[in-house]
Amino acid sequence: MGPDAVIIGMTKIPVIENPQYFRNTNSLLKTNTFVQHIKRHNIVLKRELGEGAFGKVFLAECYNLSPDQEKILVAVKTLKEASENARKDFHREAELLTNLQHEHIVTFYGVCVESDPLIMVFEYMKHGDLNKFLRAHGPDAVLMSEGQNTRPVELTQSQMLHIAQQIASGMVYLASQHFVHRDLATRNCLVGENLLVKIGDFGMSRDVYSTDYYRVGGHTMLPIRWMPPESIMYRKFTTESDVWSLGVVLWEIFTYGKQPWYQLSNNEVIECITQGRVLQRPRTCLKEVYDLMLGCWQREPHMRLNIKEIHCLLLNLAKASPVYLDILG
Repeated sequence: MGPDAVIIGMTKIPVIENPQYFRNTNSLLKTNTFVQHIKRHNIVLKRELGEGAFGKVFLAECYNLSPDQEKILVAVKTLKEASENARKDFHREAELLTNLQHEHIVTFYGVCVESDPLIMVFEYMKHGDLNKFLRAHGPDAVLMSEGQNTRPVELTQSQMLHIAQQIASGMVYLASQHFVHRDLATRNCLVGENLLVKIGDFGMSRDVYSTDYYRVGGHTMLPIRWMPPESIMYRKFTTESDVWSLGVVLWEIFTYGKQPWYQLSNNEVIECITQGRVLQRPRTCLKEVYDLMLGCWQREPHMRLNIKEIHCLLLNLAKASPVYLDILG
C-alpha cells in the first residue's frame, strides 16, 4: 500500500492519486482569452493582507483601472517562485480567472508581468474572509465585547440565508462553466459592503487556516472536514462533491463559523465521514435548512441535491425572511 494510505481506526484505506484532483481547466480556457495587463506604476501597495505558499497578498491602490474613478482599492497577489512551471501555472490561472465572471465570484482585474514578482490584481473585499466575519458576528463575540464602546451585532437568520444564497448562486455559475472548486469553505469566501458575499480564494487559506487541512503523503493538503467519502477515499472531485462542501458551508454559516467536527481529530473525522455520519443540526438552524444540508450529504453523489435546486430553495427561504443590512454599521 502506498504512502498516501489514510489510517482509519485500524484499517488502511488506499487514497488513489486521481488526476481529476487537479482542476481540469481545458474546457474553460478559450483560445481567444484576453488577459488585461496592468502597468506596475499604476499599482501602489498600501499594506500586507496576508501570506501564502505562493507569495504575499497586499492591499493596494490601482490607477487607471476604472473609467469612473481615478483609483480604486484592490487586492494584489504576488508570485514568490518564478520557476518556469510556476510562470506557466500563473498565466494559465490568469486565463482561467479572466473567463470566470459573475456577481458572486471575486472580480479578477488582470496581471502585471513587466518584472518579478509577477502580480495578479483582484477586487478588494472590505470585510475579509467569511469565516472571520461569522465569528466576529456570533454570540461569543457579542458576549466578549460587553462593556466595550463598540459592540458587534449578532447575525440574524435572514442575514445568514442572504449569505448562503449568494454562495449558492456563485456555485451555480461555476457548475455551468464545468468548474469544480474542490475547496469551498467559508474561509474561501469574502465579504464586501452591504453583506455582499463572493467566492474567491487568494491561496492564503492553507496557511492561515492550516488546521482545516490534513496533510496526506507528506505534501498534499486536503480539506477533509468539507469533503465527501468519494473525495477522501478516491480523490474524486466533481460538481457533486462541491455540493457536499456547500452543505458544510451552510453548517458553518449557521454555527457562526465553527470548524466542522471541531471536537474530533482528522483521523476521527475521516472515520466518521466514510462510515456515513453527518454533522448535527446547528442550534440556530431552521429545519428546512438542515433538510437541505442533509440533501447535500447523501452518500451516493447522484442522490445529492442539484446545485440549482439548492440555490432556488435558499432564495425562496431568503425572500420569505427580509434582510436588514445594518450589521456593518
